[in-house]
Amino acid sequence: MKILVAVDGSPYTKKMLAYLAAHDEWLGPLHQYTVVHAVPVVPSRAAAVMERETLKAYYQDTADKVFKPIRTFFSKQGLNAQFVAKTGNAAEVIAEAARKGNYDLLVLGSHGHGTLTNLVMGSVATKVLANCSTPALLVR
Repeated sequence: MKILVAVDGSPYTKKMLAYLAAHDEWLGPLHQYTVVHAVPVVPSRAAAVMERETLKAYYQDTADKVFKPIRTFFSKQGLNAQFVAKTGNAAEVIAEAARKGNYDLLVLGSHGHGTLTNLVMGSVATKVLANCSTPALLVR
């Protein structure tokens, strides 16, 4: 099975990985994993005064900080994963990756907010689910 794992480095990502580790059907050598992280875009006014290499290094460092413990997790499980960092809105990046990658499953953590909170604030998970047709496992 080809699985896309969406991460942000939060405690909810850790819960999601713990869930995967506890369920052999989702974590094992028979699956192919891609881990995706959306790095928030630096505001255009700030980016305009930064050197291109500095901005690129910032994006890379931010992604590396999120990926480091997740690389360790996959390594301890004896599994290989491809790590992909994209710059942009998290919901859009994840939904696009799921659509374009032809994945069998999308796995992501959620804050677990109620309906009222989602109505007022919105939710990355809600937006992802609304914008892609890939089957999803949402871990709260």
